[in-house]
Amino acid sequence: MIEIDGCYLEGGGQILRTAVALSAITKTPVHIYNIRGGRKQPGLKAQHLAAISAVADLYNADLKGAEIGSKEIYFTPKELSSNSLKIKIKTAGSVGLVLQTLFLASCKKLKIEIEGGGTSGKWAPSVIYLQHVFLKTLKRFGFRADIKIIRHGFYPKGGAKVLAEIFQTKLKGFSLDRKIEKIEGISIASEDLKRSDVTVRQKNMAENILRKLNLPIEIKEKYVTSISSGSIIELWTTPTILGANSLGEFRKRAELVGEESARKLINEINSGATVDKYLADQLIPFMALAEGNSSYRVSELTNHTKTNIWITEKFIDRKFRIKKTDKLFEIHI
Repeated sequence: MIEIDGCYLEGGGQILRTAVALSAITKTPVHIYNIRGGRKQPGLKAQHLAAISAVADLYNADLKGAEIGSKEIYFTPKELSSNSLKIKIKTAGSVGLVLQTLFLASCKKLKIEIEGGGTSGKWAPSVIYLQHVFLKTLKRFGFRADIKIIRHGFYPKGGAKVLAEIFQTKLKGFSLDRKIEKIEGISIASEDLKRSDVTVRQKNMAENILRKLNLPIEIKEKYVTSISSGSIIELWTTPTILGANSLGEFRKRAELVGEESARKLINEINSGATVDKYLADQLIPFMALAEGNSSYRVSELTNHTKTNIWITEKFIDRKFRIKKTDKLFEIHI
């Protein structure tokens, strides 16, 4: 059984999600203690419990300690036992984080239905980011999955409905290169914000700032049904996929939301990176599972990336190499 200290480096829920997913796919029991020990309110929250419970159901696993607030779990996976899952999140917890965990835990055919939770939220990837950045990048490694947002969810009530499907996958190594030809994106807001032109204002400000790059820009607008008010603008580049977003908040002007996302994307583009700093840690376990060599360049070596390397090397007998060149970090395996 592998022992994992949940206080390591960033000390958040990522340690739990990555460890449980890798435990399942490698069929290696794991004991995780000090769960989210680096957070002000440590222990399992609803979105973490939903993620690990779903993986446990998928693998008919023995799971001990799975309750809200728990700081310790034991997870012993068995054989993959289902090709469909229905998950309920009773809070506005992140749908994106639950999906990320399941995508890593299964390279087999799997249909997922999630009721509740948020499609966008602080400190977590939005479901739109997963669609347009995470999955499109992973496709180059051979991973194939699809996500459909039936209903968006924003803080504080959540209430999302999301369908996802993983197709039979064989991961292969890939070295991400650099070629920026276009900026795409989508500006989204709940229908009650239509009278304030929120999607247009987010989009227009982002476009005004991005024009200095002299690249084609295509940002769509969409108003969506949701039981809570909210907005987000998500941006990404092609064919090299770098992503950036900004989330609307109470009394935060739509123009500021658009400006934040644009400036984040410009920083990523100007860095010369081949992945953004948020995708960098998410790719690590998939690169280790893929046959062959993989690499990317990133502007910042975050604690999330260091943590995922640390966890991944405990489950998979491969070693990552990190090389600093100019202002970039090259990650190889």
